[in-house]
Amino acid sequence: MASETSPVWFITGCSTGFGHDLAKLVLARGWRAVVTARDAERVKELVEGVDERGLALSLDVTEQGQIDAGVKAALDKFGRIDVLVNNAGYGYQASAEEGVDAEIRAQFDANVFGLFAMTRAVLPTMRKQRSGNIINITSVAGLVGFPGSGYYAASKHAVEGWSDALATETAPLGIKVTCVEPGPFRTDWAGRSLKQTPSTIADYADTAGKRLKSTSDISGKQAGDPVRAGEAMIHITEIDNPPRHFVLGRWGHDAVLKQMKERVAEIEAWRDAGLAADFPGS
Repeated sequence: MASETSPVWFITGCSTGFGHDLAKLVLARGWRAVVTARDAERVKELVEGVDERGLALSLDVTEQGQIDAGVKAALDKFGRIDVLVNNAGYGYQASAEEGVDAEIRAQFDANVFGLFAMTRAVLPTMRKQRSGNIINITSVAGLVGFPGSGYYAASKHAVEGWSDALATETAPLGIKVTCVEPGPFRTDWAGRSLKQTPSTIADYADTAGKRLKSTSDISGKQAGDPVRAGEAMIHITEIDNPPRHFVLGRWGHDAVLKQMKERVAEIEAWRDAGLAADFPGS
């Protein structure tokens, strides 16, 4: 039986992918975990045989009532939450011009507003504890915008910017914030979980259209291993100073570094013109 001092993890989006593999790893260590999905039946197998330290819940992060009920159930069973993993979300691809408003808003409800609401619900407990780790699963697309993924990138950029502010507010309270930014991994993200609005405008064939096709084609062949990603996420909760940004996978690492270097070079190149916007002598 797990010690009552073992950490309590609360993981959203556990039916497949990162959330599913991470939940298995956490429970295999003898730790306690709340594993959630929109349908609890899809995650019940994760806690079979470990009912004393595992709790499977139905949770749609776009429903405030379900968020509140899930946090209450976790606290009723375990009395605390040490690690929140905001993993629930999905990808939507379209050219910027051809994006469908309803699809864009639905993605933001899950990827952004649901994540915000989930975190707000857990913060009072972590603040009282004066400890906790918040892990937001964003994406390389949270740092780099790719053709065909503009709306997905926008949702992940939003979480990154919000996490910057959150980290400054919670650091004095002992609460640590990390965004995990995976590149291509062998999850369902590029498979059945991905939503696309096909590009039919010829002018975008070599940009957004090409990207949409390549994303579907690579599904199941990505270099990233979600189990190794889970082990990496566990590791950052065991150290005193976890990173604010944690890019996973060689492809993602290279893409982010290239973007960051180019961005810094551009800002430096335009320094004089930018500073000239100040009042003289300021």
